Amino acid sequence: MEHYSILTSQILHNEIACHENATICNGTSCLLPPDNFNAILNTVLSTVITIMLALVMFSMGCTVEVKKFWGHIKHPWGIAVGVLCQFGIMPLTAFVLALLFDVHPVQAVVVLIMGCCPGGTGSNILAYWVDGDMDMSISMTTCSTLLALGMMPLCLFLYTKTWVDSSSVVIPYDSIGIALVSLVIPVGVGIFANYKWPRYAKKILKVGSITGFILIVLIAVIGGVLYRGSWDIAPKIWIIGTIFPAAGFIFGFLLAYISNQSWTRCRTISLETGMQNTQLCTTIIQLSFSPEELSLMFTFPLIYSIFQILFAGLLLAGYRLSLYFMGNKAENTEEGNKPDSLNGEVNNGFHLDDKPSNGAI
Repeated sequence: MEHYSILTSQILHNEIACHENATICNGTSCLLPPDNFNAILNTVLSTVITIMLALVMFSMGCTVEVKKFWGHIKHPWGIAVGVLCQFGIMPLTAFVLALLFDVHPVQAVVVLIMGCCPGGTGSNILAYWVDGDMDMSISMTTCSTLLALGMMPLCLFLYTKTWVDSSSVVIPYDSIGIALVSLVIPVGVGIFANYKWPRYAKKILKVGSITGFILIVLIAVIGGVLYRGSWDIAPKIWIIGTIFPAAGFIFGFLLAYISNQSWTRCRTISLETGMQNTQLCTTIIQLSFSPEELSLMFTFPLIYSIFQILFAGLLLAGYRLSLYFMGNKAENTEEGNKPDSLNGEVNNGFHLDDKPSNGAI
């Protein structure tokens, strides 16, 4: 859901590059004839999509039950696993990928910044569609965004000094704070609506979940069409942008499985790990690097956004297909579940959220 900022930020970034009608240009700055179109488009996109995002998060809040949400906060083992994935596995994966592909230093840094960002709100929407633990998903997003205030500087200090001075990377604490507020307030209102008017909350949830899914796809398509001229970059960046989100989904699921989480929580942690806050990554590189450096790194957050949506869509399709086939299997075995006429035994069916372990934590 954070991809809208990439679109609007790229509009502003395009103003840095020299235009063919510029009257003065020295390679780093240019004087353009007065044109307010980009500023107006930036304002419109930001306003409309921000309002839609707030409404979607309000609808996601309608899935949350206060007792369950508070239970995750009081016993945060599942959240701890997600935080370990978010600020342990993802930065390390980014570091390994940057070393393995031997990319340009500033491109290595943008890969690391992406790996150090907290989870994005898009994970909450996808978690709903794969029947994830919504209470856990929203609590994880909130906690990872809050912890990013301290964990991002620490991770960037540990990993980026191989290529640049970590002090040159500016952490936009105000943007993190705004992201936290824009998440907490709509979700809080949604939780209250679910508590007071549960029947209406279910209707709001249906509308909001569909709107959120459409919004994710729409933003990705707009980004790909409007900035198709930005795709002329090193193939290594394309490969990293493809591998990185897939690795996040896989490692998040595996760590959740190893830590004995239920299937529902495994899906939730997987999405929370792979779907990063690309808006925050874009803001950081804008604040930290020169226009020349931006030309080498600005496209990576958009590439990551597109592929994280693509892989999340594949996960969703796979999950829905599994439900379909499991449903057919259950129908075909209904006769077998009836008491045997000789011994009265009943065969037990299989439930998708049952995990063959010693029990979910």
